[in-house]
Amino acid sequence: MSLIEMMILGFLSERTMCGYELRKKMEQLQGDMRRFSDGAIYPATARLVRDGLISERTDVRDGRQRHLFTLEPEGRKRLVEALKDADGFTITDFNRWRVVLTFLSVVPDETDREAVLRRRYDLLSRGDTHFFYCDAGHPMTIDHIDDPYRRGLINVHDAQVEAELSWLRSMLGLDAE
Repeated sequence: MSLIEMMILGFLSERTMCGYELRKKMEQLQGDMRRFSDGAIYPATARLVRDGLISERTDVRDGRQRHLFTLEPEGRKRLVEALKDADGFTITDFNRWRVVLTFLSVVPDETDREAVLRRRYDLLSRGDTHFFYCDAGHPMTIDHIDDPYRRGLINVHDAQVEAELSWLRSMLGLDAE
């Protein structure tokens, strides 16, 4: 499932929305990272409608036609499966991980939610998430970088990782580790 489709299903799990509302919600979730055009939203919603994951109806408000989308039971099921199975790039890429966390409460089983959090925890606790690599492909530590701005990126990244690990430990009941 694409990231756009996951966001659409996730936001529709909260309530019925029109395409404009979906686009605004998706942009808010992604922050300054990404803007979404109608050319990205409507092909995705068309695929989801075709696959029976969402339904669409039109509504006229203030003389304007709006397409309203509603999550169908099969769409909720597919969203739950995608969230439960989050692994690999979905948990290593921060933008994708942010989407998973935003909608993880849709997963009804606490054990399944904890398994997703545990995969992220295991990834981060290995300590091998890096920003910069040398030409040979090996990670560079802050000791190998002279540029103050790159050092700043590393410091901020390391602080974020430590904060997330602390939160994950509390969510998983691992505070003693």
